Amino acid sequence: MKKLLLFSILFLYQIFQAQSDCISAIPVCGNSDISYNPSSSGTIQEPTSGSCLGLEHYSVWYVFTAATSGTIEFTINPNTVPNVTHYDYDFAVYGPNIDCATWDFGNAIRCNFSGASGATGLSSTLTGTQWELPLNVIAGEKYYLLIDNYIPSNPYGFSLTWGGTATLTSAFNNPALTPNPFITPGVPNATDPAGPNEILKCSLPTSFNFSTLSAGIINGNPNFSVTYHNTNNDAITGQNPITAPIMVDGTTIYYYRLKYTDPTNPANPINGCFLTGKFKFRKGNITASDATIYACNNNNVGTGSFDLTTAAVYSGTATKKYYPTLNDLNAGTNEITNPTAYISTQKKVYVKVITSDGCSDDAEITLTFYPLVVVKEDTLESCFIEGSITTAAFDLTSANISVLTNPQKKFYTTLANATSGTNEILNPTNYISMSGSVYARVYSGDQCYSITKITLVVLPPVKSAVLKNKTICVEDRTTLDAGPGFASYEWSTGDTTQSIQGVPVGAYWVKLQTGKCFTLQQVNVYPSNQPVISNIEITNNTITVTANGGTAPYKYSLDGTNWQDSNVFTGVPRGENKIYVKDAYDCTPIEVQVTVPNLLNAITPNGDNVNDYIDYSALAYKKNLVFIIYDRYGNKLYEAGKIRDYKWDGTASGKKILTGTYWYSISWNENDTNNTQTKYSGWVLVKNRE
Repeated sequence: MKKLLLFSILFLYQIFQAQSDCISAIPVCGNSDISYNPSSSGTIQEPTSGSCLGLEHYSVWYVFTAATSGTIEFTINPNTVPNVTHYDYDFAVYGPNIDCATWDFGNAIRCNFSGASGATGLSSTLTGTQWELPLNVIAGEKYYLLIDNYIPSNPYGFSLTWGGTATLTSAFNNPALTPNPFITPGVPNATDPAGPNEILKCSLPTSFNFSTLSAGIINGNPNFSVTYHNTNNDAITGQNPITAPIMVDGTTIYYYRLKYTDPTNPANPINGCFLTGKFKFRKGNITASDATIYACNNNNVGTGSFDLTTAAVYSGTATKKYYPTLNDLNAGTNEITNPTAYISTQKKVYVKVITSDGCSDDAEITLTFYPLVVVKEDTLESCFIEGSITTAAFDLTSANISVLTNPQKKFYTTLANATSGTNEILNPTNYISMSGSVYARVYSGDQCYSITKITLVVLPPVKSAVLKNKTICVEDRTTLDAGPGFASYEWSTGDTTQSIQGVPVGAYWVKLQTGKCFTLQQVNVYPSNQPVISNIEITNNTITVTANGGTAPYKYSLDGTNWQDSNVFTGVPRGENKIYVKDAYDCTPIEVQVTVPNLLNAITPNGDNVNDYIDYSALAYKKNLVFIIYDRYGNKLYEAGKIRDYKWDGTASGKKILTGTYWYSISWNENDTNNTQTKYSGWVLVKNRE
């Protein structure tokens, strides 16, 4: 039988005289071994003439039912004692499925009456006159076995053991019915392990209620019941159960009977199966054992939370009281009221164990810390995030903060949070943060932890200090140089060198590697702004040029080859001329065409058609051409525009003016892209003949 049952013997079955009759046969359950000593032929003398036995002598009947199909074997082995040399047991097997009340006791299907001394039975391997062939059985078949002691003077009994491939019905070897082991009460006898278990009592004799043992024996297996008896025979037959508390002593052996009842089938053959056990009482105090328990010294604070109730100081049911010192225990003072969460340093505390019947003992509990979780600080560096260069993504789990192999870690933003275990960082593998610190709890296998700091460093972008925007002439090329000191270079042009040459105007970038980080730096090559000739003043043969824009200083030229720093040209010939200007970038110069009008310094408006007027109509092709006459005080006298054909005949307001010198100016816009403002100034002598 597979279930652990702490009996001193295996399934000890005994019966009174009634078990010597077929109708009251002893059930055999689960191929259990049996010891028995028949003492009579029973109250009914069954006619066994259909077997080899003849008449019953000292006999016992057994009934068994096959749980599985196969073969049944058994051995009847007489108990031997000194100076006894002859034992003669015989047997007969009847069945299957007979009814003792109506059966006519016909022929046995197996029978042996060898007359020889020693073992007998059914065997597939043993031969001789004492052995018969095994039974071939089918599950559910019921058989009866009659064992007869032919020599009445043999009072020593026999043992019956079972074999073969079939199993017999039993509630005790069915895991579905007995999921838990049955437990004999008490503890084994230290001096006689084969004897009954002993239940310790502080004083004997004492009154005892046996029913208090039932739950422990049954151990949670359903549909089992227990009765208690004063004798082994009573336990086997179920007679004379002890139903009320009695006085027990330290010498009497007591017995219990464990029986199964099928709640749905009263006729189930396993209902007749039972087990017996025995126990006794022994006077003696309990023994409490010293113990050591452990707690976490989390973060090396020097104290831990100890559950004193887990100390294995006593295995039985008892009340335990805990005290900080032995003196307190002896005096019954300062009892520890929170034993499941006792905050303490490493030290010893004391416990008094008291059973329900007043036994007690003291024990020492050593409070010890689990090994401290050793941690160390670490620094994590991570490259900046584009668009948010003061932050980076950190994998906090990669921090080297413990020597433990793959320990559990939890991360927190502050030391206060790490200490209290609140506001845990839930994305430690991709934690976005600025430079700073976070804190980690590192756990051991005992679920103890220590706290350490992880410093976070955001690696900022590292740009070239020498790479600057440039301005060049639009037709030129230049070199862009990022300077030395970077691990790698990658330009938008595809180049991987420190510098790129022959670069035209445009926008560029270079990816610079510093350590493990890359910085993208933009750089532009701008076209230079060309200067603009905003005004030209012509006085006689002198031209004064005004330039704006671009980058000073400017250079000036009349032929684009010979250049001067001055913006004034003298001795310029009459007619069409070109003015060239360039700025400090020395780009392709700008140019404008300038007309120096013919100089006319005197008129005689007397009607002789010789020098009667000033005529600048030859400049009519110029834009916004205007010809204005002023007196010596700057007063405007006359304006000749398109309507007056850009001529003046020496009159003002329709009247001839006085002989004298007058000033005039001619202004226009050159026909170039900038509509350059040009102004020519001069004087004229007017001679009127009054």
